[in-house]
Amino acid sequence: MAIKLVREFQHKQQLSITPQLRKSIDLLQLSRLEIINKINREIEDNPFIVKKPEQLISAGYDDARLIESLSEPQSLQSSLNSQLEDLRLSQSEKKISSVIIQSLEENGLMLSDMNEMEEMMSYQFSSQEIKVVLEDIVQNLDPAGIGARNFKELVFLQLKRKKLSAKEIALSKKILFNPKYSNFEDAKTELIKTSSAPEIEKILHLIKNCDLSPGLDFQNVQFIQPDLEILPIDDNLTVKFIEANFPILSLDKNLAKLVKDKNNDANSQLKEKVNDAKWLMRAIEKRNETVQTVGALICERQSDFLLNRSAELKPLSNLELARDLKLSPSTISRILRAKYIQTPKGAVSMRSLLVSSVSKTRGVTPTQLMEEIQEIVTQEVTKLSDQKISDMLNKRGFNLARRTITKYRKKINIPSSRKR
Repeated sequence: MAIKLVREFQHKQQLSITPQLRKSIDLLQLSRLEIINKINREIEDNPFIVKKPEQLISAGYDDARLIESLSEPQSLQSSLNSQLEDLRLSQSEKKISSVIIQSLEENGLMLSDMNEMEEMMSYQFSSQEIKVVLEDIVQNLDPAGIGARNFKELVFLQLKRKKLSAKEIALSKKILFNPKYSNFEDAKTELIKTSSAPEIEKILHLIKNCDLSPGLDFQNVQFIQPDLEILPIDDNLTVKFIEANFPILSLDKNLAKLVKDKNNDANSQLKEKVNDAKWLMRAIEKRNETVQTVGALICERQSDFLLNRSAELKPLSNLELARDLKLSPSTISRILRAKYIQTPKGAVSMRSLLVSSVSKTRGVTPTQLMEEIQEIVTQEVTKLSDQKISDMLNKRGFNLARRTITKYRKKINIPSSRKR
């Protein structure tokens, strides 16, 4: 059989990322502090980039110097670990507490579930042991609210530290955790039948004034600066990019004109610097616009929570944001990294305002589902299996599989129907 060489031509479509596109993508994921520091470095490196004159004389605003001037800042983790030293804990409790503390988000929330923590500790301790340490030790450390697994629990932990009566604690628990109440008005309308209006108003006032980010009271290595701020106007939200202390750049037109002048023998490197300066200004402006667009949509969807109408976040995911804004999910993920929104209740990370739905046909957060399961089990006359609980919820339009009920029943440590 003869062997012969054949030349074939094929057409292929291939997406190549240019260096400028790659740099634009990198800019998206920078925090406000990181991008300001990058701008300052670019100004030093590129003579064609200048700040607006009024910003050159701003009162000592230099992020690098600001952080350096902080006298031995104490991080959230170091503060919590020092508190552990004052407690009489067993070796296992110390080890579990230490891992939990290192797993906390910057705002102090505990977003990893017990199964993830169990795997993180190489299965040396059970999820039940980890849960006990979290609730009995870590959540009792200062500041109040540390170690909460969602915003509702965070608020409740702070309320428990206040001098409230047993009746007031019970009332706050109903307002926060009863799945029948979708917002504070619903809770008030229903609870007025059994409690006085002043009692309800007192608890609602305390709930609305809780700190949503107790962990940010500590200055860590990363200095937190929100990109956006919420302005509540006439019971509505306006989201604005914080322009204060953010460098406003312009091109040094006189230098750029000299480079363009044909009488001057400007080399290619100078011309490239001019193009880099123009690109950087466009890229930063686009970055800020995109951050504001994404933040505005998140705040619009979570307006009830941010306007103190509800303690519950609505289901919202990266994919929904990407679909509505016609952006790629990876772009949304980069934007959400280390971005904060200044709210009337403190700085909140944009990512913490997202929560996925456990149902494909109805918006149901994991917290809502666990509350529904808890409510059903509390009121059951005969012991209900996970399948029966699933059937009950599906009749109300939840569309959940039995294994989903089993998963979240275990998360709230409710035994199976045979062991109850």
